[in-house]
Amino acid sequence: MDPYIWQVPVLILVGMVAGFLNVMAGGGSLLTLPLLIFLGLPAAVANGTNRIAIFCQNIFAIAGFRRQGYFPARLALLCTIPALLGSYVGANLAIDIDDVLFRRLLAGIMLGVLALTLIDPAKRLNIQVTHFTPLRTLILLLSFFVIGVYGGFVQAGVGFIIITGLLVHGFDLIKINAVKVIVIFCFTFVALGVFIYHGQVNYGLGFALAAGNSVGGWIATHVAVKKGHDWIKRLVSLTVLVFALKLLIF
Repeated sequence: MDPYIWQVPVLILVGMVAGFLNVMAGGGSLLTLPLLIFLGLPAAVANGTNRIAIFCQNIFAIAGFRRQGYFPARLALLCTIPALLGSYVGANLAIDIDDVLFRRLLAGIMLGVLALTLIDPAKRLNIQVTHFTPLRTLILLLSFFVIGVYGGFVQAGVGFIIITGLLVHGFDLIKINAVKVIVIFCFTFVALGVFIYHGQVNYGLGFALAAGNSVGGWIATHVAVKKGHDWIKRLVSLTVLVFALKLLIF
């Protein structure tokens, strides 16, 4: 139990930052997942343990958005159904992957998502909302199946992918963030079930992280995004880069 004396407060603090980032945009798992690995958890266990925090965080985030009148149920349902199927596939892939290979893949994903956030293609998208034709609906369903597979496999950075994917269809960021937390909550429920079934979850560390994520997620739903937060983006980007390099060198 001795390691928990310092691990728990560290996970709560990092979880608060991660929860805030996850709700505002995404990328919180780029901090928490490698941290769990550095604390000594096998990659699959760290991956499963991280889902407890994501699941709990999104309960608070959904409640926060709903209180403020943002609950796009119809769009969220359309995105969630294929994401649930994809998540089940992705989580099962993550269970059997070699530990060293997962670390290398995670490092590559972290660097890729970091590049995506720095380029920030979402800022260049200025598309007006249009009615969904059968083709556009099919594209949306297929894209969220793929997003579900990715989210079930690793989770890290899935928020950025969802935001970019919905901006392409012309939705505003407030609606997108509300849809995002609903979709992630639902497919995380499926992925977490897979990890629990295979015994790949550390509940003590998971609930410590969940406490921080939940507080950070709740705060994020009550805070406006301002350009003055650019320094946070730079700090997180630097931290992600260090974590990714450590995973590659480890």
